[in-house]
Formats: sequence, C-alpha cells, structure tokens
Amino acid sequence: MPEYVPIDLPENPRLAQNIIHFARALRRAGLPVGPGRVIDAVRAVEAAGFTDRMDFFWTLHACFVNRPEHRVVFAQIFRLYWRDPRYLEHMMSMMLPAVRGVQEEKLAQSAEKRAAQALLGDEMPELPQPEETEGGEQIEIDASMTMSAEEKLRTLDFEQMSTDEIAQAKRMIARLKLPVKPIKSRRSMAAPQGERLDYRRTLREAMRRGGEMRTIQRAKPRPRWPNLVVLCDISGSMSQYSRMVLHFLHAVANEKGAGWAKVHAFTFGTQLTNITRHLATRDVDAALKAAGAEAHDWEGGTRIGQCLHQFNHLWSRRVMGQGAVVLLITDGLDRDDAGALEKEMERLHLSSRRLIWLNPLLRWDGFAPKATGIRAMLPHVHSFRAGHSIQSLEDLAEAISRPDDMGEKARLMQML
Repeated sequence: MPEYVPIDLPENPRLAQNIIHFARALRRAGLPVGPGRVIDAVRAVEAAGFTDRMDFFWTLHACFVNRPEHRVVFAQIFRLYWRDPRYLEHMMSMMLPAVRGVQEEKLAQSAEKRAAQALLGDEMPELPQPEETEGGEQIEIDASMTMSAEEKLRTLDFEQMSTDEIAQAKRMIARLKLPVKPIKSRRSMAAPQGERLDYRRTLREAMRRGGEMRTIQRAKPRPRWPNLVVLCDISGSMSQYSRMVLHFLHAVANEKGAGWAKVHAFTFGTQLTNITRHLATRDVDAALKAAGAEAHDWEGGTRIGQCLHQFNHLWSRRVMGQGAVVLLITDGLDRDDAGALEKEMERLHLSSRRLIWLNPLLRWDGFAPKATGIRAMLPHVHSFRAGHSIQSLEDLAEAISRPDDMGEKARLMQML
C-alpha cells in the first residue's frame, strides 16, 4: 500500500479543473485514464466531500487506479501535485539525472521521476519558430544528407552519451524486442498434414468404429520455447553498460508474445546474485531499484571464474533446461586463475543451447584477445559480439535466430 503523505488542503481550489489536470498528469505517467474516469472522479469527490485529506486521497485512488503497479505512480503524483509545501524541491530533485549504477545516488522512491516528468509536461516550452529575413523570406535548411538524431543515438557508445541521451536511449531500449523461434520437441501434436504417422490415434479412431480404419492420423512435433538466461557483469568497468543492458532485459522479460518460456537474470562482480524476481515488476524504476539493492557488489571488482562456478553448481540445473540460450555480458577482464575460468566456461558451453558473449570492448577497431581472461573464455562461446550501443542490442535478434552466427569469434580465434 502506498505511503500517505499528509498535505494541507488548498484554499479556494477550483476543484474540478484541478482534478482534470491531475488526471492528465496520470495519463502522461502511463495510467489508462480517460474522460470517463475523470467524470467519475469529479462526481465521486462531489459525493464524498472535500473535508478530509485521507478520504480525498482514496476517493481519487478508487477512480484512477485499477492495477497494483499503478499505486506507486499515483501516490507520487498525488503528493507532488496537491500542494506539497516542498513541491519545487521535489520536482528539481526528481529531474536530476542518474549517473552511476542501478542504485542512484539519491535514493528516490520508485516512479518519482515519471511523476515529475508527467507534471512538468504542462510547463514544456514551445519550440521556436523558424526565423525570417527582413525581406520576409523564410530560411530553409537542407537536411536531406544529415543523419537523424535517433540514428546517431542508435550507434553511439553508452559511455559517450550525455544524460539527456541516456534518458532517450532508455526509451528506445524499452521498445526493443528479442523474438526467438520455437524448438522442435520429441512430443507430438495432431496435424492433418503432419510429417509423422500417429499410430495410437489411428487405432483409437478405428476402435470407435468397430475396428474399421477409415483414415490415417498424422502428427507433427510439438513446438516449445527455450529459456533465456542472462549473466551480466556489474563491476566498475561495466557499470554504465550493465545499467543499459538491465533496462533492455526488463523490456524483454515483460514483453508479451516474445516466445521465451522464461527469462532468468543474474548479476555478478565478486559474487553471483539472482535478480529474476525483480524483473517481474512492471515499473522499470521499481524493478531496477530492487535489483540494485539486491546486488551489493555493484561497481566492485570482478571474479568471473568464481561467479560462473557458483552458477554452474547452484543454478544450472534449475534454469538451463529446455535448451536455454545464455547471454554473457562482460568485458572478460579477470585476474583469477585462467585454468579455473576456462573449465567453468566449458561447462557453461556444454549446458547451453547457444552461448552468446556481448563484450563492449569490441567497439574498438583494433581490439585483440590479449587479456588472459578473454583468451580463456573465447573458445567456449558460440558467438562473440559487441555490446556497447543500441544497435548492438538490436543485432542480438540475428545472433539468436541464426544457429551459425559467430559474430567476431572466427576472426579473433585466428589471433590466439
């Protein structure tokens, strides 16, 4: 239940108009608020009265909230909108960008940024109109040969993005999809044009007709979908990339019709942390805040071999069934025993249907597998690809759909 924040009732409030503006802020924040609900809210407040703060809060809550994930957003917008004495201070603090990690430097409540952005929507300045010369002629700019801002952002390195670009990139990542093709299983299902003969079903149909066999029943393999298992490095050298990958992973985990049986997510630095249950939260701010609180080794050191050992012995049998596809997101810079790391990578390779390694170091043209950890890991992956931009995340769909995709592995294996 959202925490109720005491407020002072406004004097001479022009109540109906304020409720309409409040509903617009809720709609911009993602709540499905239409004109019908606004009318119901005005009538409900008229019937319940405007004398008690708690009654007013829950009256609007009953009219505008019908899903659990919307409660926090509603509570934050209500606190900011209805004359909070610290309104301006809250608005400015919520609009400050996050620079480091999943756990932001200001421990804000989840959905506060969305609430602030929704309320500031009414204050957005209008775009300046094109200037005209003294003669009245309008200045036109030929932009036919320029790249759009979105195209530039798609290929820009996450570490080179400004705070505004990071916010826009997160919105673009939320729209990304990672579809997967089904896998043929040993079980079969009825199909008139199937490739197999269904002897049992044929005999059952014949027994119902006294042994007369009129048609031959056919079947085809029943499709099933694999699991997606993500192992994401959250050490100091990977923090900026890890945050963007976790946003992408949240979008994939909550995408309907993507085809994945289940999405399992783990973070690792000096220890392995399972954050799968946190990604089930629909609100991305709340999900990543909870994931950041769970992973205590954010921006710490890296012990890839030890963390993979924990995964192989504690989690592999639980999540790697049904031909799981594994995404390993790390730069491979590990100072532990290379022999132990290679052994754990080999076991992970044998347990997965596809093992795809995303390494942000591939953004450099002159990249070579010189680090000991990279040399130990590279032979045991199916595909080795870059993971530093939105474009590299979009290319994952090709890597997963094509069993023969190796990315940069073939070229780099020649350097070993």
